[in-house]
Parts: sequence; C-alpha cells; structure tokens
Amino acid sequence: MKCPFCSHEESKVTDSRNAGDLNAVRRRRECLKCARRFTTFETVDLIIQVKKRDGSYEDFDLEKLIKGLSSASRHTRISYDQVRGIASEIAAELMEKQVREISTTMIGEMAMKRLQDVDTIAYIRFACVYRRFKDVDELMDAIHQTVASE
Repeated sequence: MKCPFCSHEESKVTDSRNAGDLNAVRRRRECLKCARRFTTFETVDLIIQVKKRDGSYEDFDLEKLIKGLSSASRHTRISYDQVRGIASEIAAELMEKQVREISTTMIGEMAMKRLQDVDTIAYIRFACVYRRFKDVDELMDAIHQTVASE
C-alpha cells in the first residue's frame, strides 16, 4: 500500500476492525518513511457483470446501487446507514449465489423488495425510475398493489 503523502510503498498496520455492514476491514496504517497515518478499507471485489436494458454490460458497482437507493429514500424515514445495509444485503446475496452475470432487472427487483418492506414511499420512487412508468395510471396501479399487499 503506497503512502498517500510520500508514495513510499511500505507501511505497517496499527489497527484493524470490521467496517460495519459493508463486509470490509478498516485498517489504520503508518508509513514507515514519513510516519504519517492513513486509513484503508479492504473489501471483497465482486466480479459480476450486469446486463443493462440496452444489451450492454458493465461491472457491478455497489456505490451506484447505494446512490439509486439513496435517491429513492431521500426525505423518508430510511437512514443512509439503512440504505448501505440494503445494498450490502444485495451484494452479499449475489456473492452467496456465486453469480457471474445478472440483469439490471434482477437487481432492481431485489432492491424494490427490500424497499417495499422498509418504506412505501421509497419503494414507489424507486419503482417510478426503475419501471419507467409511462403515465399516471401505471403509477396508480403500482400504488394500489402496494397498499393492497400491506
């Protein structure tokens, strides 16, 4: 690990801890040259290809999922920590299933299921963007289905 201050390549770990719900390890390091301290995070690298609606592929990006969930959850009772937890649950489920490829449809369904259990408004917001409702009738149908299932 290169020091972010002097670019020296050797450092020692002074402290390690779990980094909450992200399946990561937080390490406090000290550069052996300049003696400055910095923090690193180790996470499992998910090598999953996501098939988009247009047929193209991109790497699974946990931060992109967090951003989408966070946008849907803005001004609701869902905290940012809960959003990160939902995203981590989805990533953990993908790791557990050992999938190499998944569609945006499947990821969207996984996210909507979890949002529906936590907050109806966040679920509807996410569904509006994800399902691309064409008119108010489609939106109202989604709302009625959500209310009926509660």
